[in-house]
Amino acid sequence: MALFSGKGVMSNISVDEDLWASTMAPEGIVERWFVADCAIVAKGDRVVEVRIEDALHEVSSPNSGRLSILATRNAVIEPGSVLGEVKW
Repeated sequence: MALFSGKGVMSNISVDEDLWASTMAPEGIVERWFVADCAIVAKGDRVVEVRIEDALHEVSSPNSGRLSILATRNAVIEPGSVLGEVKW
């Protein structure tokens, strides 16, 4: 019996829609990534920072695993945007 099928489980790193609750701006910007693409991250690690109007917000990894960046630095994002994936 195989213990690993070769297919990893994935979690999305997304922007919480509540960050836009007190703003009229319909979009934000990916300010910077704290880790490189394909890096190993732990659950709860801060991985990316986004700017919504004048406020900076850190987004944490939902799980441990290997990070795949989907939204590059300076990308324009909307509420609920998927910024990356963590596969384990």
